[in-house]
Amino acid sequence: MTTLFTAEPTLGTRIAWDASSRLEVLDQLEAEAIHIIREVVAEFERPVLLFSGGKDSVVVLHLARKAFWPGRVPFPVLHVDTGHNFPEVLAFRDETVARLGIRLEVARVQEYLDDGRLQERADRTRNPLQTQPLLDAIAAGRHDAVFGGARRDEDKARAKERILSLRDEFGQWDPRNQRPELWSLYNGRHTPGQHVRAFPISNWTELDVWRYLERERIELPPLYFAHEREVFRRDGMWRAVGEHSLPRPDEPVERRTVRYRTVGDMSCTGAVESDAADLAAVTAEVAASTLTERGATRADDRISEAAMEDRKKDGYF
Repeated sequence: MTTLFTAEPTLGTRIAWDASSRLEVLDQLEAEAIHIIREVVAEFERPVLLFSGGKDSVVVLHLARKAFWPGRVPFPVLHVDTGHNFPEVLAFRDETVARLGIRLEVARVQEYLDDGRLQERADRTRNPLQTQPLLDAIAAGRHDAVFGGARRDEDKARAKERILSLRDEFGQWDPRNQRPELWSLYNGRHTPGQHVRAFPISNWTELDVWRYLERERIELPPLYFAHEREVFRRDGMWRAVGEHSLPRPDEPVERRTVRYRTVGDMSCTGAVESDAADLAAVTAEVAASTLTERGATRADDRISEAAMEDRKKDGYF
C-alpha cells in the first residue's frame, strides 16, 4: 500500500493519505466546486453571486462560505426580483444576507415596467423579463464574473454550458463558442465589456443537491417542504393562489398538501403533491422521481422546445 503525504497543514501536523482510498461523491463535488469558486475569485476583479434564495443558489453560497472560511464571502450577491416572487423566499433571502453580513444588490423588473423599458407579457409571466435588468446590473456593478447555480441536468441548453461560460459585450451566449475545459483548467480570459458566468455546481444533479443539503443541514425556505396551500390545476401543474397567480373561472381552487421543487416566479412555477416535510424525506422523494424539476414545475420552459436556449442566448441565467 502506497502512502502519500499532503503539504504541511496549518496546524503543523502531517496527514497520511491512502492512495487507494476514494472520496465520497459529495466530497468530490464539493471539492470541485470550492476549487472553481477560489479560481474565479483569484482571477477576476469583481465577481458576484446570483442569489434568489432558491436551493441551488443557497448551496453555492454555502460552498463560497466554506471556500473562504473563517473569512467572509469576498463578493456581493445579486437578485433579479421579478415582483412576482414568493414572499417566503424573499424573506429568507433578506434574513440570510443579513445574518451573513453580505451585501445584497437587487435589480427589479417592476422598475423597468414602470418606466417603459419593458412591457408586461400577455401571459403575465415575468421570468423572461429578467434578462435586461440582469445585464444592466452586471454592467452597473462592473462585474466581470457572475456565479450561478445552474446545473447541466436541468435542461438541454444548460447541458451545453461550460463551467466558465463567456458572455460577449452584449451579455449574450453563443453555444458554438465554448472553450474546452480539460484537466480542471478553466479559461477566464475576456476583453473589456465581456464577462464570464461561472457554474460551480454544473456537474451536480438535483439528487446531489438534496443529499448535500441533508448532509450539511442547510436551511431553506419553507416552500421546499410539504405544507397545505390553496392551489388550482393548470397545464398539468398545481399553481398557488396569490396576487400574481389567479385561477380562471374554470379552474376550481383546492386545498392540498404540496411542496415546491424550484421556487421561481409565482406566475409560472408549479407545486407537486407531496408529504415530504424534511430534508431526508425530500431526498428520498427526489431519488424516486422520473421527471426533472424544471420539466415538472416550470411553465416558462414550455413556451417552446428551445425556450431556455433562446433566453440564454439573450443573456439569461
